Amino acid sequence: MSHRPPTGSTTVALAAVLLAALALGGCSSDPQEPAPGDAGATSVSTSAARVPTAAPRESPPPARTSSPATDSPVPSEWGSPSPVPPFIEAATWGDSDYGVTLEVAPSTAGRQAWGDDDSRTAWREVVRLVPEADSPGMWEQFDCHWTWARLLEPDKPTWNLEPWRPVVSPERMLAEGCNPGGPEV
Repeated sequence: MSHRPPTGSTTVALAAVLLAALALGGCSSDPQEPAPGDAGATSVSTSAARVPTAAPRESPPPARTSSPATDSPVPSEWGSPSPVPPFIEAATWGDSDYGVTLEVAPSTAGRQAWGDDDSRTAWREVVRLVPEADSPGMWEQFDCHWTWARLLEPDKPTWNLEPWRPVVSPERMLAEGCNPGGPEV
């Protein structure tokens, strides 16, 4: 039976909460700025210049994407190109005092990738390199490392995934530092 990443994601839920907080909180604390919906509010005085409060809305330019044939980076919303695969440099089995461990080495692109589907793309690379990795609990450990280890330990050379670790909730996975059921190996 093939183990697949979950379709829903904690990342999506977190992003939704952050977007809602930004939408509700607004960005301005200037008491002189007119409230939304104030009739006749067309500008705010700052220094000696008059600045329009709202510009006419234009439709956004069409999104640019890379073609699989060119494999060129896709510009992200931040203006810099998104890294392209391969996201995984190597994946090899090793031994530890607790049992076997899969040592996954992310590539430079993998350390810098933050696209919505990049974790799943990287996991497919791992499974292509080591088909036995596609077992219960391994995706969850990988996703935890992909999401958190890259932030907390960006220069860690490898992430160790162990098939002997229990399948746990995302909250427990995070609480146990991506290594549920035993120490980091």
